[in-house]
Amino acid sequence: RDKLVPINKRWNIETLLDALRDYPKASNSERITFEYVMLKDVNDSDEDARRLVKLISGIPAKINLIPFNEWPGAPYQRSDWSRIESFADIIYKAGYASPIRTPRGEDIMAACGQLKSATERARKTKAQIAAETGTG
Repeated sequence: RDKLVPINKRWNIETLLDALRDYPKASNSERITFEYVMLKDVNDSDEDARRLVKLISGIPAKINLIPFNEWPGAPYQRSDWSRIESFADIIYKAGYASPIRTPRGEDIMAACGQLKSATERARKTKAQIAAETGTG
C-alpha cells in the first residue's frame, strides 16, 4: 500500500478506516463507496479479496472494482476479467455490493486517468513552442 498510495505514510489505512467506522451517517442507506483498481498479480488474488473484506468489516460499504487502464509503459497490467469476476464474487458473498466498472475510452487512451496525463504531455506553453522553433 505504501508504494501504491504514498500518502499512506502520513495517513495510514487504519486511521482512515477508524474514521469511516465512526462516521455518523454511515448506514446501509448511506454506504461509503470504495474505488478499488484491479492490478494483475498485485492486489487481485482471492486472498486480497478476503483481506479487503476483513479490512472494511463494520463499515456499510460498496466496492467499485475498476479494471486498470493500461497505457504504453505502464508499470502495471489489468487483471484478467475472470480474475476480477472471482474477486467480485468473494466480496459479494461477504455482503458487499461489488460492481465491476466497464472500461471506456481505452481505445483512444482516454480512459479514467489517461486523458489528463496524455493532454498534459501534449500541452506546451507558447514559450516552449517559441523556444523549440526559434521564433521567440
